[in-house]
Amino acid sequence: MARRENPEINAGSMADIAFLLLIFFLVTTTMNVDSGISKKLSEKPPPDYVPPIIKEKNIFEVNINRNNELLVEDARMEISELKEAAKAFIDNGGGEGKVENGVATGPCTYCKGEKSESSSDHPNKAIISVQSDRGTEYGTYLKVQNELLRAYTELRNRLSLERYGTSFDELEEAYKKDRTDESLKKKVEDIKIAYPQIISDAEPTSGN
Repeated sequence: MARRENPEINAGSMADIAFLLLIFFLVTTTMNVDSGISKKLSEKPPPDYVPPIIKEKNIFEVNINRNNELLVEDARMEISELKEAAKAFIDNGGGEGKVENGVATGPCTYCKGEKSESSSDHPNKAIISVQSDRGTEYGTYLKVQNELLRAYTELRNRLSLERYGTSFDELEEAYKKDRTDESLKKKVEDIKIAYPQIISDAEPTSGN
């Protein structure tokens, strides 16, 4: 009796299908991308640069320790309270602004703060100093930065609504769509000059 041979399976088409599936999954699969905070690093100052003397009251100290606890001006604070505290500091308007081209910009006429002599003189002098620990969780650091950015955003939106009848967010979005519009450019620059975003990141500490 003749021996029956098992028919061979053509695996060539299966390889093609597997290759097509691989291409499909590579094209359609989304990859998780680490998010962060976009910041422009300051340029290196010239060798003969003499840093200006900054009054202590114009510095808003924010510290995050290795236990992810927030200390603002040496006092414990919840992250949820940080935005309003930062706004009060930036918008205090308790003195004169920076001297530009030998001329002082004068007091802040648009600030709505308490004008306390113990807090910042002017938004263009208000510096927020953030210092974290090497053991601080990155997520906590991002939350702190986000609250500080929200403080500036809300102050800018308020002033933009008062001066131009539209929020700064809408103003900036409109300018991004039409960079040739000089009127929009001047309005955006006006609000940014009124509330310059001055956040300084100090070198992380190495807590025990």
